[in-house]
Amino acid sequence: MKRGFVRGVVLMCLFPLLAFFVSGCSRVSSSQTAPQDEVVTMWHWLSDKEDLLESLAEQFTKETGIKVKVDVFGPTETYKQKVIASAQTNVLPDIFGVLGDKKDFANFIKVGYVKDLTPYFEQNDGEWLHRFYPDAIKTVSFSKDNEYGIKPGIYGVPLDMVTIQFVYNKDILKQAGLDPEKPPQTMEEFLKAVKTIKEKVGVDGLVTGFGELWLVECMASNFAWNIMGEEKMIATYRGEVKYTDPDWVRVFEVFDKMRKAGVFIPGIVIKSNKEAERDFARGKTAFAFNGSWCVNVYKHMNSNLHFGTMLPPKISDANPVGVWGGAGTFFVVNGKSPRAEKAIEFLKWLTEKDQQVRFVRDANSLPAVKGCEEFLAPEVRGFLKAMNFMYHPRNFPVQEDPLVVDTFCRGIQGIIVGEKTPKDVAEEVQRVKDKQLKKRARR
Repeated sequence: MKRGFVRGVVLMCLFPLLAFFVSGCSRVSSSQTAPQDEVVTMWHWLSDKEDLLESLAEQFTKETGIKVKVDVFGPTETYKQKVIASAQTNVLPDIFGVLGDKKDFANFIKVGYVKDLTPYFEQNDGEWLHRFYPDAIKTVSFSKDNEYGIKPGIYGVPLDMVTIQFVYNKDILKQAGLDPEKPPQTMEEFLKAVKTIKEKVGVDGLVTGFGELWLVECMASNFAWNIMGEEKMIATYRGEVKYTDPDWVRVFEVFDKMRKAGVFIPGIVIKSNKEAERDFARGKTAFAFNGSWCVNVYKHMNSNLHFGTMLPPKISDANPVGVWGGAGTFFVVNGKSPRAEKAIEFLKWLTEKDQQVRFVRDANSLPAVKGCEEFLAPEVRGFLKAMNFMYHPRNFPVQEDPLVVDTFCRGIQGIIVGEKTPKDVAEEVQRVKDKQLKKRARR
């Protein structure tokens, strides 16, 4: 989730064969004195956890004698291209991560590159399974009668969790005469706080990486969850409820109301999330919309930053507030690997409590396994509390069409810059939805 929530890996069999491999960014973590066919290889994109993963691999080798080579490839797009190219030529490592949505995950399973781990999770009365928070497992599982035709089971191993919510600069709220320990809870309170801050402190209200469409979808679906609830959202994805329904129009109107109140930092619709993180770390805005990984990011950008977490501002009393969440980083075992058993042993070891505590302490991660709460930094605890409000559309029994999602998100960008009205966007999204439903009916 952290990167796992980002769309991007496409159906491999439709991808042209890539004639190159990206290899200049890798670093090897452990000794390669053993024959290569005995070394477990792991690829990842987590540059901020590079040293930690290498250290853990070395520790695992000392304890078990199983050698593990950990390679990092970055940035994220480089990693995705590396995996796609390697899948085309059957040279994927023993352990790797799938970046993309549930459909992308399913495609890797269908071609045999992801091993079904269900029997391993269920061994010894489910000892491995019961370590995890249920929502972490849900992210890496396929339920009965899933729309992708995947055999029900568990296909990945979560290493951490992610929740995505609002964060706020405590010092800025204090300068504005607001209580930094009591952030706004409703949209009305939020808009009022932004106005006060702009008048008294002179900084902008909110920043996030709305140049990345998945963050637009994330915030909008949080508002939709609160306004209409899960069942109506799912009914919309099925085509039973239209995007011109008053509840969906109300979702679009929230962004229009925020625009008119001057909430958004200028240029928000073209900002990457990394740029947005720098803006917040430098005190350019009072609020940001970001994931739990930001704790470690902000720590490196500005060690003097004092910030807190808050749930998305409540719009309706009809349904609970919701936040996107689930397994942030997860890895799969190559279903074609002759070292699959050793790879599973390493991942099982990584998710023991002692190793999870290291993730919590060294990387300020939200743990995927239970029992590590006491080791969390105060800032991370705020994200942990949000797990009580956690959901994710990727875990719905039906997924929205990607073209509809793209139109939806770009429409909201249009609202934010004042080029489109909520009614315009609702009608535009529904036209695309109708077109996609007709295409599906002809298949």
